Amino acid sequence: MSTIKTDEKLIDKFLTRGVANIYPSKEALRLKLLSGDKIRAYQGFDPTGPYLHVGHAMGIRAMKILQQLGHEVIFLIGDFTARVGDPDKAKARDSLTIEQVQKNMKGWKEQAAQLIDFEGNNPVQFKHNYDWLSKLKLEELLELMSKATVQQMAERDLFSKRMKAGDPIQLHEFIYPLMQAYDGIEMNVDLEMGGTDQTFNMIMGRHLSKIYLNKEKFVRTNELMDAPDTLTMSKTKGNGINLSASANDMYGKAMSYPDDLITKGLRLLTDVALEDIWDIEKQIESGKNPMDFKKLMAFEITKTIKGKSQAEDAQKNFVKITQHREIPQELKEISTGSKTVLETAMLISEESLSQTTRVIKQGGFSVNGEKITNPNQKLENNRGDIIKVGKRNYGKIA
Repeated sequence: MSTIKTDEKLIDKFLTRGVANIYPSKEALRLKLLSGDKIRAYQGFDPTGPYLHVGHAMGIRAMKILQQLGHEVIFLIGDFTARVGDPDKAKARDSLTIEQVQKNMKGWKEQAAQLIDFEGNNPVQFKHNYDWLSKLKLEELLELMSKATVQQMAERDLFSKRMKAGDPIQLHEFIYPLMQAYDGIEMNVDLEMGGTDQTFNMIMGRHLSKIYLNKEKFVRTNELMDAPDTLTMSKTKGNGINLSASANDMYGKAMSYPDDLITKGLRLLTDVALEDIWDIEKQIESGKNPMDFKKLMAFEITKTIKGKSQAEDAQKNFVKITQHREIPQELKEISTGSKTVLETAMLISEESLSQTTRVIKQGGFSVNGEKITNPNQKLENNRGDIIKVGKRNYGKIA
């Protein structure tokens, strides 16, 4: 049994760092956390792609704080909701098969375990919503649907935009917020966390919690972190800095952030003191070269996930490869066989299909310094050839 702690510094960090909004209010949740009462909290993650990324790390780090305070914390895999697909701004998401979902979530526990503990005196629980959503009977689903209206669903901004544009909305998309809300009811939670893109779904959970459980459910919405391409990180797009990435790759990708995201990256993804971040922002605005601060951001992001030692090695490696143009001594050895340029590049960079294709077409793939821009070209298996993918990823044909 864990003892509940009321550490005001940790509570303040939970209520402010990376937080967009808290419902019903920050002060109400503060009082609850200071009361000494144990709460049950969770965040859900739909396995629509194979990797968790540093954008998810914000919510996972918040879970870690609650774990340190002694509260009951649940890491929920949305292996049923992922098959339905959270509604998108442009169109209904493609349905995923059971096999696709299982493949995507393989390794997620190990990825998350870099930031939270699944063992010890107060382990984070690892649950799957397939365990209960797959067992809902039709009469139970109809009862659940009776607790919300079409008008409520139509208020969701992405639904209203699609209706105005004349784009179709499939009926199952209306059910998704109800299924997410039902997760909280099934687990009898007091607090749900998630990105601002999940606000509507989590507010629906508050609504149903009052009906089914007769209690107030708190909601903490996390700010969204941009990917290096300045778009919101997405498992589906594969454009994030993945938690499964090596320290070298993580550091290098963080270094590719534009200058105007340095302080946001420090604020959302590191433990650098806020007053220091504001000072850095002022120095950049006054004309100081942002490169040193970007190196600090990349180092701190990598340290947060991989530890100090790996972050230091990654920083040294980045200087050697990117700034001094040296080929690293230790190369990933691969056998091309009859593989294409695209297949080989993906083995080396471990990037998504779309991202790797883009790199190749833009001239970012070379063999012994000779560029190849056709992703479908077959490669010969010439032992010792040095392959470069992008700015930092190297491999050698074994």
